[in-house]
Amino acid sequence: MEILPVLNYLAFFMVFAGIFAVMALGLNLQWGFTGLFNVGVAGFVAVGAYASAILTGPPEPERFGGFGLPILVGWLGAMLLSGVAAFVVAVAALRLREDYLAITTFGIAVVIQLVATNAQGLTGGPFGIQSIPRPFVEALGTGFVWNLAYLGLVALVLGLAWWALERLVASPWGRVLRAIREDELAAASLGKRAAAFRLQSFVIGCMLMGLAGALYAHFVGYIAPEDFLPILTFQIWAMLIVGGSGNNAGAVLGAFLVWAIWSVSGNLIREVLPAAEQARGAALQVVLIGVMIAAILVLRPRGILGERATVSRHAGKD
Repeated sequence: MEILPVLNYLAFFMVFAGIFAVMALGLNLQWGFTGLFNVGVAGFVAVGAYASAILTGPPEPERFGGFGLPILVGWLGAMLLSGVAAFVVAVAALRLREDYLAITTFGIAVVIQLVATNAQGLTGGPFGIQSIPRPFVEALGTGFVWNLAYLGLVALVLGLAWWALERLVASPWGRVLRAIREDELAAASLGKRAAAFRLQSFVIGCMLMGLAGALYAHFVGYIAPEDFLPILTFQIWAMLIVGGSGNNAGAVLGAFLVWAIWSVSGNLIREVLPAAEQARGAALQVVLIGVMIAAILVLRPRGILGERATVSRHAGKD
């Protein structure tokens, strides 16, 4: 077996894992540190992906956009528009709690996916947006070297996101988030505006999801509504649960681990099952991840690298 195809696949795998890790970090800020049950991850990823594609893509006479702006501008635009969408949603949805918030965010994600499917003049409809610019292609081509270069770019973005979030959650702002997660009434009694902190956490988390969507769009070079189905939200939640919520390192580890299982099981299904049965066999991937989540919850309820329980230094003393 030649080594170059293997290395190329590993680079391809690591790029996707890194992009998923950025999404998981955004969800971890919302759920792991603030207790916000966001089940609309796929929708905010889609907003970021389409925003960057529209801003940076070439002109197309049948579709709005194609401004040909630099890719960095597209990524910043993806974060901005995802943040604006999150703010609009949060103003109403964050008044809800737990399962009601989950239902609302899931519905919003479905609406975004339907808009992407039907707004052909903006998103290309079911045909999606093609010819999304890919950085470094002119200099490196589209082979292994380009995959490696994009992997370095994704690793840089992931590292910066992790570094920034680590400092945010270790700051007084992050301690307020954890206080709200544990007991919002108690935090409010101390003079903390819980609604404002929840809003900030939700918007920042969704901005990271939008950035991840932009990273995905410029890596693949093509996006369509089926890229942002609810199964994407399930994947990100699985990554966070397995890795451990409330811990940024756990979110990243879970992304790499769950994506590895998802990829390996998908390849096995394609190799073992006949073509006519592969669509049904794909459901085994979801079952496998579900079994993994159940096992993690039994053996390590906080996840592999979950947040450590806080114990008072005065525990056990009168």
